Amino acid sequence: MADLSIEFCGIKAPNPFWLASAPPTDKAYNVVRAFEAGWGGVVWKTLGEDPPAVNVSSRYSAHYGKNREVIGFNNIELITDRSLETNLREIAAVKKAWPDRAMIVSLMLPCEEAPWAAILPLVEATGADGIELNFGCPHGMPERGMGAAVGQVPEYVEMVTRWCKQHTRLPVIVKLTPNITDVRAPARAALAGGADAVSLINTVNSITHLDLDRMVAYPVVSGASTHGGYCGSAVKPIALNMVAEIARDPVTAGLPISGIGGIGNWRDAAEFIALGAGCVQVCTAAMLHGFRIVDEMKDGLSRWMDSKGYANVDAFSRKAVPNTTDWKYLDMNYQVIAHIDQDKCIGCGKCFVACEDTSHQAIARQVLENGGRRYEVIEAECVGCNLCEITCPVEGCIAMVPQQTGKPYMNWTQDPRNPRAESRPTVDAAPTAAVGMEAGAPPEAPILAPLAAALPA
Repeated sequence: MADLSIEFCGIKAPNPFWLASAPPTDKAYNVVRAFEAGWGGVVWKTLGEDPPAVNVSSRYSAHYGKNREVIGFNNIELITDRSLETNLREIAAVKKAWPDRAMIVSLMLPCEEAPWAAILPLVEATGADGIELNFGCPHGMPERGMGAAVGQVPEYVEMVTRWCKQHTRLPVIVKLTPNITDVRAPARAALAGGADAVSLINTVNSITHLDLDRMVAYPVVSGASTHGGYCGSAVKPIALNMVAEIARDPVTAGLPISGIGGIGNWRDAAEFIALGAGCVQVCTAAMLHGFRIVDEMKDGLSRWMDSKGYANVDAFSRKAVPNTTDWKYLDMNYQVIAHIDQDKCIGCGKCFVACEDTSHQAIARQVLENGGRRYEVIEAECVGCNLCEITCPVEGCIAMVPQQTGKPYMNWTQDPRNPRAESRPTVDAAPTAAVGMEAGAPPEAPILAPLAAALPA
């Protein structure tokens, strides 16, 4: 059976499933229940200076799908509203009782060295395994010069990280905000400050929906509202991309990553790990379904690893990173064409409507003698966009079939249709993910360099 135990920047845990810093990790009662359920670790809800933060009521809202399925979750809750002394006492007690579980303590303080220097020895004395710097909270705290207000400024990220490394022996994990143009910049800054790892993503600025009778957004606080932090399955694609960006950046390629954002099952976790994460943090799924979901996560991941021959988590960690690259390095000569399996087709016509109205008119509709309908792909018109496959309600009915073009690999930088094509020989295989970004260059360099070159001296 696959071994789920991990070691993340020196921190050992029986499995890669950790609870993120949030309401589920706000007190000893919750954390003990989580450990009893089988979670490998927790990030204790963010501590700050006394007096503690004061929260409002209400605090949560949701973006719903069909049948009131929660697709996205929004909150305007702040960091812990319990005293520092109470939190520290409970952290110490839980860690003593559960020494084999990862105990990370999230911290958020003003951008002044003294408060960090004061709190870090107190956290270290609890026996905690590491600290996580909350540079991502998008609501309430940025107005006080903390949270995302720090995470959006790489210089601040580097400065505070360096302070923490000077005042604690514990591993320092920097939690990054997604509310930024290029997540590689703060990741590089964290590394420059000495960070042992980064975690991402924190929540995304959001307003989920409105009460159109009262003309106010949710959650409603005495007739008013504000933007909050968005999480849940809806943010998973954003999180996966940002994790991959850091994992394939030559500067931060070796930096351990704790993946966060929309993880609700073993498959989500496996995808994050394959794109660079050494462990994963879960919040919304636990809030919606309870702590016992970790049983299915562990069992599913273990069974999948066994089926693939992966003995441990390291065996497939970052395996998808080399296959993730910039658009300009994709093979322009690769071609797929849709094929409809007539034995599986139910004749709903969704593929036809989508392609006819909004794509390439590459599906033909035929009315049969019995009044039924048959749909066929017009191969000469199909560009392989995948829209028909996506809209089809029957899994496996439409497949995207690779075509033999007889043409070698050619990317956009080599394509003669590109007016700025580079004059270099065609290669036989696509470059790895690291291509296209010089080590040590600022993240924006590949984009801005051509523009700078075009400017008059």
